[in-house]
Amino acid sequence: MFYYLEGKITEMEPGVAVVDCGGVGFAVNTTAYTLSRLKRGEKARLYTYCNIREDAFDIYGFASLNEKRSFELLLGVSGVGPKAALSILSATTPEALAMAVIAGDDKTLTAAPGVGKKLAQRIILELKDKLAKDVGEISFRDAPAPAAALAQGSKLGDATAALTVLGYGSAEIAAALKQIDLESLSLEDVIRQALKLLLRQ
Repeated sequence: MFYYLEGKITEMEPGVAVVDCGGVGFAVNTTAYTLSRLKRGEKARLYTYCNIREDAFDIYGFASLNEKRSFELLLGVSGVGPKAALSILSATTPEALAMAVIAGDDKTLTAAPGVGKKLAQRIILELKDKLAKDVGEISFRDAPAPAAALAQGSKLGDATAALTVLGYGSAEIAAALKQIDLESLSLEDVIRQALKLLLRQ
């Protein structure tokens, strides 16, 4: 429906920002992280996801495409609705979410209000299954470094797996990681830098 909304932020309250676009105020549901990036009276762009039902038309907006991508990824997990997805992304980052899935760390997810251990474990299980499927499709010929690293469980492999969880393809992941100094950075910083590079492609 809408790819993004851009306009002046006229109102802010917990979980909601109002974006004035040409005199029309759109109430946008969002995360604590995105709200922290906004200022009342200043212009902003929010990347949107629209949830349309018979009795509602809800707009969800995010300061970055990576956060929106993570939101959509969470919605694909059975039992995770928009409220739970927003709660998780208010308590963590896309990078930390991907790392939690790779490490099987349900504590990171249960830190989000309203997310219990069973739901956290389901998220990890279903997203790991998605990762396994995507990684299984990686060709050693097309992307030799990530494929080999995945087998070895190295930092390169962990970063590749995390970026795959976030929905990126093997070729674009390989191209981004080649530009990063893997040795001197933490895994989370590697993922964060890779995401910045992937958004420029």
